Amino acid sequence: MLTETNRQTQSEKILLAAYACISARGYANVSMRDIADEAGVVLSQLNYYFRNKEGLYKEVVGMMITKYLKEIEESLKQKNSPQKRAKGLINYFINMLQHNPELFRLLYDFTGLAIWSPVFSGLLSELFKELSDMIEKYVFYDFQTKELKGYSTKTLSRLILGSMFGTGIQVLLDKDEDLPEALNAMQILFE
Repeated sequence: MLTETNRQTQSEKILLAAYACISARGYANVSMRDIADEAGVVLSQLNYYFRNKEGLYKEVVGMMITKYLKEIEESLKQKNSPQKRAKGLINYFINMLQHNPELFRLLYDFTGLAIWSPVFSGLLSELFKELSDMIEKYVFYDFQTKELKGYSTKTLSRLILGSMFGTGIQVLLDKDEDLPEALNAMQILFE
């Protein structure tokens, strides 16, 4: 019989294997068998720990969300002015697109799934809300209304997040070297 430590290790191994498979090939191109093979476990263990494919994917999304939120908040906390925090956020996105595009592919893949699935819709909606709230908290925390030309900090935070998300899609699809510069152009909002 497995101890609780072994169970946790097995479930983590399965989660990491699912993350690797899905980020490399996309959720539509990955079967539970692929994940079991990658994790080096029998297929029944996936059902034992996660019940079904949706349960496993839900945990992968949760892992991805935790990673995004932690890394982005750390990026924002390191700077001491709204302009520097915005630049730090932009640099985070550029760095991730250049050095860890799998994380972005996974985000985009699950966003597509969220459009059709209420389970994933709630998870991704919460991620985007938390990211927008972080931008509002760290970037717009001391802006005056007159500086924002009548727009709320919440609206502008959503605009920035949407712009980075959309530009990220273009970078992954086009592999255009100039597209990360489009992310840098967002700094114009803070000058």
